[in-house]
Amino acid sequence: MTKTFDAQDTLPKLPIPELADSLKHYARSVSVLQTPEEHAATQKKIDSFLAHDGAALQEKLIEYAKDKNSFIEDFWYEAYFNYKASVVLNVNPFFVLEDDPTPSRANQVSRATSLIVSSLKFIHALRTETMKPDVWRTTPLCMNQFRMLFATARCPTETNDAVQVAPNSKHIVIVCRNQFYWFDVMWEDGTAAITEREIMDNLRRIVDDANSRPPATVSSSAVGVLTTEHRVSWAKLRKVLHQDNAETLAMIDRALFLVCLDHTSPPTASDFASTALHGTYEIVQGHQTGTCMNRWYDKLQIIVCDNGVAGVNFEHSVVDGHTVLRFASDVFTDTVIRFAQSISGTTQSFLTGAYRPPTDDLHIAPVRLEWKLNAELLQGIRYRGYSEVVLYSTQLVCSFAEARLSDLIVQNQTRVLEFKTYGKSFITKHNCSPDAFVQIAFLAAYYLQYGTIVNQYEPAMTKRFLHGRTEAIRSMTPETKKFLELFVDENANLLDQTAALRAAVQSHSAIVKRCVSGQGVERHLYALQQLHHIVSPGEPEPAFFTDDAWLKLGRSVISTSNCGNPSLRLFGFGPVVPEGFGIGYIIKDDGIQFCVASKHRQTQRYCDTLESYLLQMQAMLTKEESVKFPNSAKPSMGRHRAASIEDTGYGFFDGGASEQRKVTKTPLVGRQL
Repeated sequence: MTKTFDAQDTLPKLPIPELADSLKHYARSVSVLQTPEEHAATQKKIDSFLAHDGAALQEKLIEYAKDKNSFIEDFWYEAYFNYKASVVLNVNPFFVLEDDPTPSRANQVSRATSLIVSSLKFIHALRTETMKPDVWRTTPLCMNQFRMLFATARCPTETNDAVQVAPNSKHIVIVCRNQFYWFDVMWEDGTAAITEREIMDNLRRIVDDANSRPPATVSSSAVGVLTTEHRVSWAKLRKVLHQDNAETLAMIDRALFLVCLDHTSPPTASDFASTALHGTYEIVQGHQTGTCMNRWYDKLQIIVCDNGVAGVNFEHSVVDGHTVLRFASDVFTDTVIRFAQSISGTTQSFLTGAYRPPTDDLHIAPVRLEWKLNAELLQGIRYRGYSEVVLYSTQLVCSFAEARLSDLIVQNQTRVLEFKTYGKSFITKHNCSPDAFVQIAFLAAYYLQYGTIVNQYEPAMTKRFLHGRTEAIRSMTPETKKFLELFVDENANLLDQTAALRAAVQSHSAIVKRCVSGQGVERHLYALQQLHHIVSPGEPEPAFFTDDAWLKLGRSVISTSNCGNPSLRLFGFGPVVPEGFGIGYIIKDDGIQFCVASKHRQTQRYCDTLESYLLQMQAMLTKEESVKFPNSAKPSMGRHRAASIEDTGYGFFDGGASEQRKVTKTPLVGRQL
């Protein structure tokens, strides 16, 4: 049987593209965002860079990459770890899972228990290397990110962040009413040490204990809110917190994952999305009592609401959506199959786990973590002042930590569009790539609302290469610009419009194919820029990197990602620039789910415009049929493969079995319930 990491030694390295090719495609992308005069000036800088600084840096990059797993990997980690703003809304994405089909799990404790059980089976398969590796058709994909999916914590320092991984972790942490609890769930080899009934009993005891805490305790001990802060501020406070709470911090950092038990029941899809993205906002007698404080954003978090609605919020620096979706989809599939087993009585399973009773070395009863908080830490949670020299020069910024988080939440608006008129089937029937079709729709909606074309980003997966992450797809091609101009032209011919649409679709698909094959543009150019600072420290950057075109390309006004999978109801993230939109979407056979977030840039109006455009496209493509084939049945136009790599989102369904290893005794940290 093929083991989980068997293909790692055979994966090719991400290739370094030819500089001339990268610059040619770069020039084509930025031309859409420029006037002819601006582009002429940019082209001169491109030509100079290719002939001089760029050529020298390209040679150095080739040499630099010889002993690296990937030429971009270290630079990409630095981009995440040097990011100083709050990770809430700015970095961490979320998933909202479909409802559990088991009627008895339509409540918090039962749903959380089910998700924990399936998660432990997933970890067991990973630790025993019986989880089937990801493949695209017959091509193996890199599995390296799975080594950092669990028992991983992002830790801030005053210079940059770092990641800690505890590969032998055996416990999980539960957060309820801002209180933290833990209990062991497995042996170090991944074998479960706790039963489903015991997990459920533990969760009930935790909920009862958390609900018994006085409101003042709940509010003042909300240490998790510190993870929402500016990273330098959080680093300083974490250093103070560590002095008297080192073991407590370690229990959280080393946990396999967190389960956040929220006391709310989101009533709408937009509320589901907001809860998973940043939690709820609720002020009672001047205090923040919303679930936004019931988090620890430096970890992988499973969020379960009082009504059983569940989602995932994940730390993004070392794992991408594709990896977390494999986890979420496998876990959800396991819950569905267990429901089917309860009906049919069959024994066929999806994720195969193993159980070995605990010994005194393990603590399977819940333990509440207790914090020792001095005046500085209490101020950190409620009030403090600090100088953000990097962001605000010498301006002194004073705020409540919870109030700063509350500001972030009220500045953001999340809306969901559940478009049910058509989906992948209709789009492929009309000879279009579904993903390209939707990408053009985002630009069209913006164009219709604001009258201009802006920079749009979509990640392409590069996991067919060793330690592959993502590459940037830019949908604003000259072909897309031409289509949008024809689309709003009342005198344009219908067939000219649809021909322009397909040309735009094909131009997008061509970019995707280049990106997934390791011939992308921006990661290559970014690596050259970062390498310049290594080989020429303190020297000015080449003019190419100070050009307005390069700076503009670094600001994605529309940031998007396709993460389609039957296990997901919603997927999303915040905007990456203040004037932008963050759009997660899921393309299904007969519908498309959109989650749109912005800092109050008429988010609902954008969703309405997007829906209107999609309906207009349905009418246009349907009318095209009658124009082309007025007197006969239309022949099949669906030549575009529905299984193209750019269309399917990130979805894999695999499973695994068991093995045993030695365990070390877990120290008792906190107060056992």
